[in-house]
Amino acid sequence: MEETTVLVTGGTRGIGGATVRRLAGAGAHVVTCGRDRDALDELAGEVEGVTVQRADVRDEYDVERLVETAAREGDGIDAVVANAGVYHGVPGETPLAEESYAAFDDHLRTNARGAFATIREATPHLTDDARAVVLSGRIARDPGAGFGSYAVSKAATEAVARQFAAELSVPVGVVDPGAVATDLTGGRGTDPEQAADLVHWALVEAAPDTLDGAVVDRGTIRGE
Repeated sequence: MEETTVLVTGGTRGIGGATVRRLAGAGAHVVTCGRDRDALDELAGEVEGVTVQRADVRDEYDVERLVETAAREGDGIDAVVANAGVYHGVPGETPLAEESYAAFDDHLRTNARGAFATIREATPHLTDDARAVVLSGRIARDPGAGFGSYAVSKAATEAVARQFAAELSVPVGVVDPGAVATDLTGGRGTDPEQAADLVHWALVEAAPDTLDGAVVDRGTIRGE
């Protein structure tokens, strides 16, 4: 990934933080964002080759400025990882019928609309061989009780990726790393570093037709 510029949203912790470190370690220049200024400064001090900018993906003007920063860092944007996401409540304990309208709206606004804004704003700056991925999980396709509007928002996020895949000339896909031990899962699941490895594979090694409009997971790597 030498001499490439990669935009990663939500890069201060969890899958996003591991992905920033993985891609920077592979030689990419990574531009990332978050809402916590202190966490961003800490990341910039720890990881070489990273540009940080405070941005909220719910605000399209923040996203626009972030994308412009990424485009200035290199000769266009070579990859986009729409990772920023939230979960309001306890995973598995948030029935849809009991959720607040505020939680429903913010799940959609952050998880789905945030992915839309990220790819939409990046589109004019993408290089010819660029790729874009959104992060999701099986709950988007295989509903389970207690995941409420978070599951709804992830289904919408995947639909955003599929529609961009149908309309853009570069591959756009979904990365499903399975259950990952982050704040969103209450610390249950595999290490975020394994998810970051899957993101790296999707951006660098996956065949364009394998990624475009599809969901890639660890089984995809194994040819399952």
